[in-house]
Amino acid sequence: MKELVKAKQIIKNNWRDGFTIPTSKLYPFQWMWDSGFVALGTSTYDIRMSLSEIKKMFSGQWKNGMLPHILFHSENEKTYFPNFDFWNSQVNFGAPVSPKSSGITQPAVFGFILRDILKTHWSNPDVKDFIKSIYPKLINYHRFLYDYRDPNKEGLFFIYHPWESGRDNSPLWDESMDRIVIKPGSIPAYQRRDTSIANEDERPTQDKYDRYVYLLELGKKYKYDGKEIAEESPFLIQDSMMNAILIKSNDCLIEMADDLNLDAKQVVEWQGLSKSNYDKKLWNEELGIYVGYDLRAEKQVMHKEIGGLVPLFAQIPDTARANKLNAYLKDLSERGFYLCPSFDVDSPHFDSKRYWRGPVWPQMNWMIYQGLILYGFQKTADILKADFNTLVHKLGFFEYFESQKSKVEQLNKGYGGNNFSWTASSYIHLNQGE
Repeated sequence: MKELVKAKQIIKNNWRDGFTIPTSKLYPFQWMWDSGFVALGTSTYDIRMSLSEIKKMFSGQWKNGMLPHILFHSENEKTYFPNFDFWNSQVNFGAPVSPKSSGITQPAVFGFILRDILKTHWSNPDVKDFIKSIYPKLINYHRFLYDYRDPNKEGLFFIYHPWESGRDNSPLWDESMDRIVIKPGSIPAYQRRDTSIANEDERPTQDKYDRYVYLLELGKKYKYDGKEIAEESPFLIQDSMMNAILIKSNDCLIEMADDLNLDAKQVVEWQGLSKSNYDKKLWNEELGIYVGYDLRAEKQVMHKEIGGLVPLFAQIPDTARANKLNAYLKDLSERGFYLCPSFDVDSPHFDSKRYWRGPVWPQMNWMIYQGLILYGFQKTADILKADFNTLVHKLGFFEYFESQKSKVEQLNKGYGGNNFSWTASSYIHLNQGE
């Protein structure tokens, strides 16, 4: 397939000194979950690139176990905001001096990614040795989430910034973010870079961005210590997707421990609590989907969105609930949407063009596809994969895509950054062997 050749070339072009950037100009550094998905794709054809990507990401791990969502391997690149100097992660004494980093994290994807790599490269002793060396660091990262981000000891951790969720401007966060009142002098002056590189109507609004900076400053105030931030932050969410991914990666850590004779006793303890409380606390029968929980307001976040489907990937729902999630996807397809829109298409907040308020995202399709397969929903999985391939073939390897079929007919390119690494790597992994 010519697209597979192009996808590998995109990753090669985005390769820097041992890692990939998501795309040039718009995202010129190493992003945490982007790197995970790139390592997944490159593992199918160049295992050395894959392991290098992961090793480079863990080079920025903090002493408390946190994996930052951005590593600034180059301090000369000035096209991105907020850059390393604005984050000032050195206020936390456990942050490495080099590479500089952000002060927040992202989805805990490396457990399931390393499990996939191990299964694919079981006969490679170098892969086994690498995983044995990185395994304690993975444990420490999961420990960070349970120790610093789970004040009620429920096995469900919180995020205090929308950027941590990976779904930056989703309407999920609107109510919580609206609690933040930006007063004169409450945030420092700053200049965005994203809207000068990408179309403004595809990016988060200025109003949202001010609040992102407010929460960044709050993190800095408390040296990025989750325990103190939990006492003050107006934004405190137990996110459905973040916790489902952690549960999936926990399972994969336990499986790798069995395979490689490693110690996973602590993970087993965490997992029992997480699985029990996730299903009880985050399922919403009225909406027929998993939702987040707002710790500050002490209530569920009442929206349908793509994160509520990721529990399929973690094999959390029982058969009845899984059937409801599958039916939701089938209905979207029949109504003229490419799978899977990132937000509820019937909501007044739905926007099929603006970032996480409606478009299709490649790495999300990868996770949901795997989840559908695990539950035996092969037909829906095939539709979702075909939809993703159609969007790539017609519109290119963009960051994200229009979800309405009628609108796609009028387009000749996707949205956000072009020649995007995780789009290329998701495509490679989903279409390997074809």
